[in-house]
This record gives sequence, C-alpha cells and structure tokens, in this order.
Amino acid sequence: MADRPRRADARRNYELVLSAAREVFDELGVTAPLDEIARRAGVGNATMYRHFPTRRDMVIAVYAEEVTALGELGRTLLEDPSPADALFTWLRAFIAHVSATGRLPLAIPDDEAGQRSALYREWHETMRTAAADLLRRAQEAGAIKADLDVSDLLASANGIGRAAADDPQADRLLTIVRDGLAR
Repeated sequence: MADRPRRADARRNYELVLSAAREVFDELGVTAPLDEIARRAGVGNATMYRHFPTRRDMVIAVYAEEVTALGELGRTLLEDPSPADALFTWLRAFIAHVSATGRLPLAIPDDEAGQRSALYREWHETMRTAAADLLRRAQEAGAIKADLDVSDLLASANGIGRAAADDPQADRLLTIVRDGLAR
C-alpha cells in the first residue's frame, strides 16, 4: 500500500515534534526525556509516538533533516557568483552542523539489518557530494589550490567543528584554512 499524504494537522504535528526534538537534543543531549520533547512540541505522547515510535526513529529524522539541508544548501550555492565564497559558506554550515549535531548519529543503535550503516553511507555521500561540487567549482575558477582533496577538506572542517570552543573560534579557524588554501 502506498504512503498516503499526511493531513495538514498531522504534518504540523510531525514538524512540531521534529523541531522540539532538535531543540531538546541540542540542549539536553540525545538521552533527554521524550516526555520533554512532547511537552515542548505541545502534543501528547501518543501523537509523538505515532510519528516517532522509538527514540531511534526520532534521532534518525532529526539528523536526516540536517543532512538534507546541507545538501540543499550545497546545490543552491553552486549558483553563487563567487565559487570560493560559496565553498566557505557551505563549510561554515557544515562546521556548525558538526558542532551541534555531529554526535547525534552515534546515538543510533546498530541494527541487524544494517540500516545504520546504510544511513551513514547515504548521509556521508550527501555531504561529500555537496563539498566536492563546491570545491571543484572553486578549483576550476582558480580560487582554491588544485591539489586539495575533498576528503582532506572535510576532515579539516570536521576537526574545527569538534574542536572549536565557540562560533568565533570556529570562524577564525576556518579563516586560517581558507587563507592556506587560496591560490
């Protein structure tokens, strides 16, 4: 049976719970009480569990939404008139993502069917594709060193996201990386 479109109120409740989950996970961690998520969303527990039967489902939805947004941002930035600015705008968003939600996928329990591994591959590919497309464009424009590999760039940005004490430090570290990669 094909999935039916959600009613407007069901879509709204789904978005409310997802938004509240993102907020609660950011503030209290992934082990935060699910009751708190339902409370902040303004819905009952039954409504929350109808959309997200398990904590795992909720974590996957929150993280997948973040990754999807990064992929969409990457595609949008391909139209930016400055390829280098586009690349570093995306990298800044990636660093913020790593800083805020980088540990979230680690909270997804492993499963016998290998779904977690498949999700990790899909998410990794989405981010790698966005970074690679933006990097290639900046390299073709002569704005970034031609020998830079996307894996090295992502590893550097990931390190900044995990190590920076706050947003200003992340920005300073990204500026150092940008200055070192400029042609």
